[in-house]
Amino acid sequence: MRFSHLSTTPDSHPRLAAVIGDGALFLDELVADAPRDLQDLIERGDASLAEVRSLVDEAVAAGAPLVPVHELRHASAVLRPPQVIAIGANYAAHASELKLRSEKAATVFSLWPNSLAGHGGTTSWPEDLTTQVDYEAELGVIIGKPARNVSVRDALDYVWGYTVVNDITARDLQFSEAQWSRCKSFDGFTPNGPVVVTADEVADPQDLWLTTNVDGAILQDASTADMVRSVAEIIEFLSRSATIQPGTLISTGSPGGAGCSRTPPVFLRDRSTVTVSIGGIGYLTTYCRVT
Repeated sequence: MRFSHLSTTPDSHPRLAAVIGDGALFLDELVADAPRDLQDLIERGDASLAEVRSLVDEAVAAGAPLVPVHELRHASAVLRPPQVIAIGANYAAHASELKLRSEKAATVFSLWPNSLAGHGGTTSWPEDLTTQVDYEAELGVIIGKPARNVSVRDALDYVWGYTVVNDITARDLQFSEAQWSRCKSFDGFTPNGPVVVTADEVADPQDLWLTTNVDGAILQDASTADMVRSVAEIIEFLSRSATIQPGTLISTGSPGGAGCSRTPPVFLRDRSTVTVSIGGIGYLTTYCRVT
């Protein structure tokens, strides 16, 4: 099943909707006590998801009108995650092109919640702060229940769903500071969506294809099979030291093909359009402005 936070006007609050093909069905139109957002739905547990599935199926079978998604505005696919965790250098090609060491342990950092943004939005940044803004296609993993000391064998049982993430990065800040959070946490630097696909629709998270299209050119084109650490291994690693809370978004790293590694470099510029896609999940478009 696919979920998205959508609004009917620029000023209206985003509402949780089930996405069926090219149409959307707002959950608050099905039942008075509908989950107010994805985080609420996740926290209510498996029974609530099963109830929502049943209500949506009944409504569709009864011919309930769907709102065309292209007439709606997307908010971030996750609105209130308790944490946004990013994994760095998780594809060998990307680590090599950035001249990063291959560490024995995973490189982990946090992304700030102000960086979350939705499909079709505009992300801007000040030119006097950064002139080397880069794209990174990543598979996003949303945790469904508290995960502590989880084994690799059981780790995928803790996944609620998957989404598309563009981990936008100010490279000049990244390589001038000792931490990576600020360079990746400008307002709007973590677009995600347009939907969250429930885990049952993704047979194998290590068998997905990622692409990045910048202004009409394909610059990243790789499989999640190329991850240094699989989704299951990431969950095991993180859960050994702390409980991963339901609703946590984990951005699992980017393949090779970053703009900063190219000759000449290809950075996002004023009026660039970048689209990150993952097969079976969807495509995420961001419009860029330099201020």
